[in-house]
Amino acid sequence: MTPEDTEGNQSVQTDGERRSGSDRRAEQAGGRRKRGILFVMTGASGVGKDSIRRVALPQLEDVYYSVSATTRTQRPGEVDGQNYHFLTRERFEELLSADGLLEHAEYVGDMYGTPRGPVEEALSQGRDVLLELELVGARKVKSRMPEAVMVFIAPPSMSELERRLRGRGTDSEEKIQKRLARAREEIRAMREFDYVVVNDDLYSAALDFVSIIRAERARAHRITDADIERTLAG
Repeated sequence: MTPEDTEGNQSVQTDGERRSGSDRRAEQAGGRRKRGILFVMTGASGVGKDSIRRVALPQLEDVYYSVSATTRTQRPGEVDGQNYHFLTRERFEELLSADGLLEHAEYVGDMYGTPRGPVEEALSQGRDVLLELELVGARKVKSRMPEAVMVFIAPPSMSELERRLRGRGTDSEEKIQKRLARAREEIRAMREFDYVVVNDDLYSAALDFVSIIRAERARAHRITDADIERTLAG
């Protein structure tokens, strides 16, 4: 998860899961298990990534949402292990030293990272995985896992993004200005991504995001020999 979306010192291996028997991708394909798809969602602070995810995931089946770890202070209403795994800096550095993080980055003085074990396990079981990351982390994941599908969530304008940031009422003026400066850098990187979703209207943006995941699942290169044989045998 990205540092600015509210959506971490307990077991980092117990992320919440979303599962449905009607669309399980972990089926055996001729003795070989089909690997899941890794989706990475990135966007500027306050753009609404968390809101899009909350609307989109109930419309999808069998998507594992990876809960990130962070050293930042837990905000009112946040639940440890659901919004983030809230860790001390010492515990975070222990995970980092043990290669227990798929990616990590520092953002406005706090550390963020993605626990590697649960992501690898879900993908190997054939489950699709969704990560919410800031730009630096997304680039690291893409470098490490080039097959990842990258989705950028963009604001309709910088003025609207600033309005949303101020409306949260959680940051100082200094932090707001840092987030806006970072947002300009992130928006300039949009063309590094496979897809761009503009969050002007939440439900339209969520529908676009759902359509991207469904389209990626339907790509012909993901069809196995066993899939073809099942169709022919039906």
